[in-house]
Amino acid sequence: MGNTAEYRLRPGFGIYVHWPFCLSKCPYCAFNSYVRCSSSVDQLEFADALIAELAYMASRITSPSEVSSVFIGGGTPSLMSGSIVGRVLHAIARYWHMTDDIEITIEANPSSVEVSRFRDYRAAGITRISIGIQSLDELALKVLGRTHTVEEAIRGFSIARSLFERVSLDLIYGRPGQTLNGWQAELRYALDLEPDHISSYQLSVEPGTRYAYLCASGKLVMPTDDLELAMFELTRSMLGKRGLLAYEVSNYARPGYECRHNINYWRCGEYIGVGPGAHGRITYNNRRYATETEALPEKWLELVKRHGNGLVVNDILSMKEQAYELVLMGMRLSEGVDLRRYKNLVGRHINRAGLALLEEEKLVKVTKNRRVRPTEAGYAVLNFVIDKLLD
Repeated sequence: MGNTAEYRLRPGFGIYVHWPFCLSKCPYCAFNSYVRCSSSVDQLEFADALIAELAYMASRITSPSEVSSVFIGGGTPSLMSGSIVGRVLHAIARYWHMTDDIEITIEANPSSVEVSRFRDYRAAGITRISIGIQSLDELALKVLGRTHTVEEAIRGFSIARSLFERVSLDLIYGRPGQTLNGWQAELRYALDLEPDHISSYQLSVEPGTRYAYLCASGKLVMPTDDLELAMFELTRSMLGKRGLLAYEVSNYARPGYECRHNINYWRCGEYIGVGPGAHGRITYNNRRYATETEALPEKWLELVKRHGNGLVVNDILSMKEQAYELVLMGMRLSEGVDLRRYKNLVGRHINRAGLALLEEEKLVKVTKNRRVRPTEAGYAVLNFVIDKLLD
């Protein structure tokens, strides 16, 4: 079992690996993903390019030298063979020392083809699976464009639990036509599986997606804000009563099973990103950099072959920008933001007038160790809370 208390006492360094390919594009998806049939992707060529970019990043930063988490996301990274995953992880171990209790996550869908690879992933070194179930309602799965059934989702989760100690499942609420009672039934179904981690995301209509077109044309009606808030509050209540604590606004876990890699993001820790469209935050020469790679897979591949990396953004972050990210990301966590760290970054206190207003409205609480964190009421209006702290 994960030792969260120990993890919280030391800084993390993570590596994100992006696999951008999917067999189909979900109508709500705005992630950097591209539909390619399996036979059209040369997995070995792509893995070698990922390894080349890892080598470049390793030559660029000398500290930290110890990696505590790896996250392979997408896209649909469970389309990768176990040998390819092992090849990439072996390269990471060559360039950095992996901690004894390293968390290595891969995202997966619960289709029978992808589940068949789970045993190979364990042999390759994967320690945690994040399964994109998204819904436990057959009709909703079709509306979301998912290619698996509820039965496949349950089977995939069960197989993952038999192979990995750490398994997470993803659910989406705020879907077209969804009711509060329907969401409650899905949550009960999910909780009966006895998961140790659930990521519960509110569906948002992103520009450029099929859903955005359907909404604009009046062919798709999303739930009201009041209904979405009721679903959010129901989620926190039901999961909390079953021991899955909200450690982040959309993530719930039994103590010790929090996603270490994502916690590092929200704490504004150090991480590198490789693969098409991957982002990173790294420090070298006493400067913190925001990095981003070319999004289009074929163009990224060409850049890596030519230059050893696919970077298209490599910007120094000002102290003000770092402070903004610290609040924007940190206030998503139940632990909140360290006010001393904020002051050290920008040389001044966080907006005191805004903080006082939020305390008066009981939307935030300042702890004895000088951290500002959202209250239950604050989570419901988190964007407002963040805006007031940054005014």
